[in-house]
Amino acid sequence: MSAEMNTPVQPAGTGASDVRPETNKPLLGKRDVNKSFLLWYLICEVSNSYERMQSLAFCAAMTPILKKLYRTKEELSEALKRHLNFFNTQAIWGTLIHGITIAMEERKAKEKDVPDNAITGVKTGLMGPMAGIGDTIDWGTLKAIIYALGVSFATSGSPLGAIIPFLFTIITLAEGYMLWNLGYALGRESVKSILQSGWVKELIMGASILGLFMMGALSANFVKLTIPLEFQTGAEPLAVQNLLDSIAPGLLPLAVIFGIYWYLKNKGHKINYILLILVAGSLIGSLIGLF
Repeated sequence: MSAEMNTPVQPAGTGASDVRPETNKPLLGKRDVNKSFLLWYLICEVSNSYERMQSLAFCAAMTPILKKLYRTKEELSEALKRHLNFFNTQAIWGTLIHGITIAMEERKAKEKDVPDNAITGVKTGLMGPMAGIGDTIDWGTLKAIIYALGVSFATSGSPLGAIIPFLFTIITLAEGYMLWNLGYALGRESVKSILQSGWVKELIMGASILGLFMMGALSANFVKLTIPLEFQTGAEPLAVQNLLDSIAPGLLPLAVIFGIYWYLKNKGHKINYILLILVAGSLIGSLIGLF
């Protein structure tokens, strides 16, 4: 019998390049991870919008990773849609989230055992805390110290005053690079242990609760609405706002938040319509003295 007859016939369309690596081998190399980081660092604030904030930049930075992980058009399309949801965090410390997300996507591509809502839940739950840490350390502390040092040199006529501010860029670049790779390294191990121990539901629930807490805190801080109306009922006028505050502080902002939630749930995600309604309602209410 000839050697050709003993050679197994390979199915059509399965060349060497199409064979999946073994499960215990990573699908991504260090170059892939670093390329994604550099892309994020360059475009993280370019695509900001009220509707999705950094989601387009997040998705663009993840695209080279996703193209390497998912081979079919359907899988790639689902992965891209998964990362087009609202996302907003501090761009440097938030890179920890990206690293973890890449690790979860890699696990999902290999084992198919990572639910979509687990990836979304981790992103939603961590973006608020990472933003708080990053804003405090980078923008509130590090930048102020470096720029103050640069100003002190500049006022004395030293050319170092024009050079020192670039230290902030160098430091944040190194900081983001380390956090990105740290998130990827930790993410691979944590995802593996979580899935093996059956913590997926707990992970999703915990991340969702944390995300709701952060959204509630942001809503309470940024949504402001008061009514200056007063009614003369006796010796002292009755202020409507004081009456509402005695019932529950922040009652009007809460009503606005629930109104927006109702609209999104029942009328679809028409963010531009919501913005127009809010702007028009605020202007009309201010003109007639209601707000």
